[in-house]
Amino acid sequence: MAATLRFLQFLSLGCWVGSIIFFIVFTAGIFSVIPTKDLTGVVVGYSLARLHMMGLVAGLVYLIATVFLEKSVAALVRPSALLVFLMIVCTTASQYGVIARMDALRAQMGSVDATPADAPLRMAFDRLHQYSVRLEMAVLLSGLVALFLTARQKSS
Repeated sequence: MAATLRFLQFLSLGCWVGSIIFFIVFTAGIFSVIPTKDLTGVVVGYSLARLHMMGLVAGLVYLIATVFLEKSVAALVRPSALLVFLMIVCTTASQYGVIARMDALRAQMGSVDATPADAPLRMAFDRLHQYSVRLEMAVLLSGLVALFLTARQKSS
Protein backbone atom coordinates (compact mmCIF):
# COMPACT_ATOMS: atom_id res chain seq x y z
CA MET A 1 0.00 0.00 0.00
CA ALA A 2 2.83 2.41 0.83
CA ALA A 3 4.34 1.91 -2.63
CA THR A 4 1.00 2.74 -4.25
CA LEU A 5 0.63 5.90 -2.19
CA ARG A 6 4.18 7.02 -3.03
CA PHE A 7 3.41 6.33 -6.68
CA LEU A 8 0.29 8.51 -6.44
CA GLN A 9 2.35 11.32 -4.88
CA PHE A 10 4.89 11.21 -7.71
CA LEU A 11 2.33 10.69 -10.45
CA SER A 12 0.13 13.58 -9.36
CA LEU A 13 2.93 16.04 -8.73
CA GLY A 14 4.97 14.91 -11.74
CA CYS A 15 2.00 15.25 -14.08
CA TRP A 16 1.18 18.71 -12.74
CA VAL A 17 4.72 20.05 -12.96
CA GLY A 18 5.32 18.37 -16.31
CA SER A 19 2.10 19.83 -17.68
CA ILE A 20 3.14 23.33 -16.67
CA ILE A 21 6.50 22.89 -18.41
CA PHE A 22 4.72 21.59 -21.52
CA PHE A 23 2.28 24.51 -21.35
CA ILE A 24 5.19 26.99 -21.38
CA VAL A 25 6.65 25.34 -24.50
CA PHE A 26 3.19 25.03 -26.10
CA THR A 27 2.38 28.69 -25.46
CA ALA A 28 5.66 29.91 -26.94
CA GLY A 29 5.06 27.83 -30.07
CA ILE A 30 1.39 28.57 -30.58
CA PHE A 31 1.95 32.31 -30.90
CA SER A 32 4.04 31.61 -34.00
CA VAL A 33 1.42 29.31 -35.58
CA ILE A 34 -1.97 30.97 -35.05
CA PRO A 35 -2.39 34.14 -37.12
CA THR A 36 -4.00 36.45 -34.53
CA LYS A 37 -3.14 37.10 -30.91
CA ASP A 38 -6.82 37.19 -30.01
CA LEU A 39 -7.37 33.65 -31.35
CA THR A 40 -4.15 32.50 -29.71
CA GLY A 41 -5.40 33.93 -26.42
CA VAL A 42 -8.60 31.91 -26.71
CA VAL A 43 -6.65 28.68 -27.30
CA VAL A 44 -4.21 29.44 -24.47
CA GLY A 45 -7.06 30.36 -22.12
CA TYR A 46 -8.91 27.14 -22.91
CA SER A 47 -5.76 25.07 -22.38
CA LEU A 48 -4.82 26.87 -19.18
CA ALA A 49 -8.28 26.28 -17.68
CA ARG A 50 -7.88 22.53 -18.35
CA LEU A 51 -4.35 22.60 -16.90
CA HIS A 52 -5.67 24.32 -13.77
CA MET A 53 -8.46 21.76 -13.29
CA MET A 54 -6.01 18.90 -13.72
CA GLY A 55 -3.62 20.59 -11.30
CA LEU A 56 -6.27 21.05 -8.63
CA VAL A 57 -7.19 17.36 -8.87
CA ALA A 58 -3.51 16.38 -8.80
CA GLY A 59 -2.91 18.52 -5.74
CA LEU A 60 -5.81 16.91 -3.89
CA VAL A 61 -4.58 13.43 -4.86
CA TYR A 62 -1.11 14.32 -3.57
CA LEU A 63 -2.43 15.61 -0.24
CA ILE A 64 -4.77 12.65 0.27
CA ALA A 65 -1.99 10.18 -0.57
CA THR A 66 0.30 12.00 1.87
CA VAL A 67 -2.21 11.73 4.71
CA PHE A 68 -2.77 8.02 4.08
CA LEU A 69 0.93 7.31 3.61
CA GLU A 70 1.86 8.99 6.90
CA LYS A 71 -1.34 7.76 8.60
CA SER A 72 -1.79 11.27 10.02
CA VAL A 73 -3.32 14.59 9.05
CA ALA A 74 -0.23 16.13 10.69
CA ALA A 75 1.67 15.12 7.53
CA LEU A 76 0.01 18.11 5.85
CA VAL A 77 2.37 20.46 7.70
CA ARG A 78 5.43 18.94 6.05
CA PRO A 79 7.13 21.39 3.68
CA SER A 80 6.26 19.36 0.58
CA ALA A 81 2.56 19.22 1.49
CA LEU A 82 2.54 22.91 2.36
CA LEU A 83 4.06 23.69 -1.04
CA VAL A 84 1.38 21.62 -2.77
CA PHE A 85 -1.25 23.47 -0.76
CA LEU A 86 0.35 26.75 -1.91
CA MET A 87 0.16 25.47 -5.49
CA ILE A 88 -3.55 24.81 -5.04
CA VAL A 89 -4.11 28.29 -3.59
CA CYS A 90 -2.16 30.01 -6.40
CA THR A 91 -3.92 27.97 -9.08
CA THR A 92 -7.33 28.75 -7.62
CA ALA A 93 -6.50 32.46 -7.34
CA SER A 94 -5.27 32.49 -10.91
CA GLN A 95 -8.22 30.66 -12.45
CA TYR A 96 -11.10 32.10 -10.46
CA GLY A 97 -9.69 35.52 -9.62
CA VAL A 98 -7.17 36.81 -12.13
CA ILE A 99 -8.24 34.95 -15.26
CA ALA A 100 -11.93 35.54 -14.57
CA ARG A 101 -11.24 39.28 -14.46
CA MET A 102 -9.10 39.03 -17.61
CA ASP A 103 -11.99 37.31 -19.41
CA ALA A 104 -14.36 40.11 -18.36
CA LEU A 105 -11.92 42.74 -19.64
CA ARG A 106 -11.42 40.81 -22.89
CA ALA A 107 -15.18 40.78 -23.41
CA GLN A 108 -15.38 44.54 -22.81
CA MET A 109 -12.54 45.24 -25.26
CA GLY A 110 -13.76 42.89 -27.97
CA SER A 111 -10.20 42.53 -29.23
CA VAL A 112 -7.21 42.77 -26.91
CA ASP A 113 -4.86 43.05 -29.86
CA ALA A 114 -6.81 45.94 -31.42
CA THR A 115 -7.05 47.85 -28.13
CA PRO A 116 -4.28 50.46 -27.76
CA ALA A 117 -1.65 49.60 -25.15
CA ASP A 118 -2.36 52.83 -23.26
CA ALA A 119 -6.13 52.28 -23.03
CA PRO A 120 -7.25 51.76 -19.40
CA LEU A 121 -8.90 48.39 -20.13
CA ARG A 122 -5.81 47.13 -21.94
CA MET A 123 -3.50 48.35 -19.18
CA ALA A 124 -5.65 46.53 -16.60
CA PHE A 125 -5.64 43.39 -18.77
CA ASP A 126 -1.85 43.48 -19.20
CA ARG A 127 -1.35 43.97 -15.46
CA LEU A 128 -3.60 40.98 -14.72
CA HIS A 129 -1.74 38.94 -17.33
CA GLN A 130 1.50 39.63 -15.47
CA TYR A 131 -0.11 38.46 -12.21
CA SER A 132 -1.27 35.32 -13.98
CA VAL A 133 2.25 34.59 -15.25
CA ARG A 134 3.73 35.19 -11.79
CA LEU A 135 1.19 32.89 -10.16
CA GLU A 136 1.93 30.17 -12.71
CA MET A 137 5.67 30.55 -12.10
CA ALA A 138 5.07 30.31 -8.34
CA VAL A 139 3.14 27.08 -8.93
CA LEU A 140 5.93 25.68 -11.12
CA LEU A 141 8.73 26.56 -8.70
CA SER A 142 6.75 25.31 -5.69
CA GLY A 143 6.02 22.11 -7.57
CA LEU A 144 9.66 21.52 -8.43
CA VAL A 145 10.69 22.02 -4.81
CA ALA A 146 7.81 19.84 -3.55
CA LEU A 147 8.80 17.11 -6.00
CA PHE A 148 12.41 17.28 -4.82
CA LEU A 149 11.36 17.17 -1.15
CA THR A 150 9.01 14.25 -1.83
CA ALA A 151 11.83 12.34 -3.49
CA ARG A 152 14.05 12.93 -0.45
CA GLN A 153 11.48 11.72 2.08
CA LYS A 154 12.22 8.40 3.67
CA SER A 155 9.66 5.67 3.04
CA SER A 156 7.56 4.78 6.08
